[in-house]
Amino acid sequence: MPTATPAIRELYNRDMAAARTADDDQVRWVHLERAHIVSQPYPLLHTRNHIAMLTLAIAQHDRREALGQIVRIIVAAPGSLTGRFPEGNTGRAAAGLFTPMPIPTDLADEISRAVGAGDR
Repeated sequence: MPTATPAIRELYNRDMAAARTADDDQVRWVHLERAHIVSQPYPLLHTRNHIAMLTLAIAQHDRREALGQIVRIIVAAPGSLTGRFPEGNTGRAAAGLFTPMPIPTDLADEISRAVGAGDR
């Protein structure tokens, strides 16, 4: 099972914490999406991220998003374990389940540094 480096965990936890403390739901979603991109290769982090997304969708009474997150919770860990996840996908219900998306440049740079930090 792929293991997240401490630097990857820090990057993931930073956006998850920002999502929890944001005053605005749109900002919460942005942070959850960024954390999702970081979490995709790691089964536990990936699944935890979708659970957080489901929690927000339920709080917003967004049935479509909640249903999409339930499906994603089911497939997150197997997708991470097999390496069959759409890189850069935001994890939202509106994003195709298997649709790759561009990773924001700043986040791609941070991920690259965080992954490299595990090699030292």
